[in-house]
Amino acid sequence: QVQLVESGGGLVQPGGSLRLSCTASGSIFSIANMGWYRQAPGKQRELVATISSGGSANYVDSVKGRFTISRDNAKTVSLQMNSLKPEDTAVYYCNADRVWTVYSGTIYNIWGQGTQVTVSS
Repeated sequence: QVQLVESGGGLVQPGGSLRLSCTASGSIFSIANMGWYRQAPGKQRELVATISSGGSANYVDSVKGRFTISRDNAKTVSLQMNSLKPEDTAVYYCNADRVWTVYSGTIYNIWGQGTQVTVSS
């Protein structure tokens, strides 16, 4: 069974930094794109950033220049968040869009359990 496990959320003051990490567990050959999404109370889940297996990254406009996504290895994606603002407060979810597994073929659109990020003074 393939799972995504996130870590690194918490409470930070405006202007501060946090680093989120997400690691895929299970018998995996490879993962295509990995990314981070967020959902604030009363709002729809939105894309924050994605990164391909080759390292090509995309960001939502509101985080460009402040957040950096990286593939630490084939199964781990991180999100470095700097200059955090109160409007960044949300539950952040890790996503893997296509996972080639050893025993279960190709699995699509896997989500982590979410980690809370709160930016407040």
